[in-house]
Amino acid sequence: MVLRLPDTASKALPSRGQVAVHGTIDGVEFQTVLEPDGNAGHWMRVEDTQRRLARISAGDTATLDIEVTKAWPEPSVPKDLATALETAPDRIRALWNEITPMARWEWVRWVNATKNPETRERRVDVSISKMESGKRRPCCFNLAACTDPDLSKNGRLIGVGDDRP
Repeated sequence: MVLRLPDTASKALPSRGQVAVHGTIDGVEFQTVLEPDGNAGHWMRVEDTQRRLARISAGDTATLDIEVTKAWPEPSVPKDLATALETAPDRIRALWNEITPMARWEWVRWVNATKNPETRERRVDVSISKMESGKRRPCCFNLAACTDPDLSKNGRLIGVGDDRP
């Protein structure tokens, strides 16, 4: 389930891009990274367990209390990138472990930002190649865009336009 933050909440955040937060949703604690919606706002994925504990369903209004944190949670590394990292030379694995969780989120986000299998495979290969040359972050993608290919169109969260309520 996706929860879109109200404009006032997004405007109070320090970035139009990803922001690490901790807080509660209807009293249930969580830590996550808010994703940009491509229109100067943010959204978050509400996991099934969290949704059940908070007793909320799609379409419900929820009370969200969030606070920005510098402690970024570890991202879920997709299997293809994880496999490439596991088989990469030691120096690349060392760099991966040395970079911040925020940087790891950016690599994961860049790899996940396509539905096309060939593009995805190329992004995994390019990630390893860039790390091999010492790059700590991917470059050249809009950090304020919605990059989830199942939820976005042209870098914007589907259903979010310039006429946000």
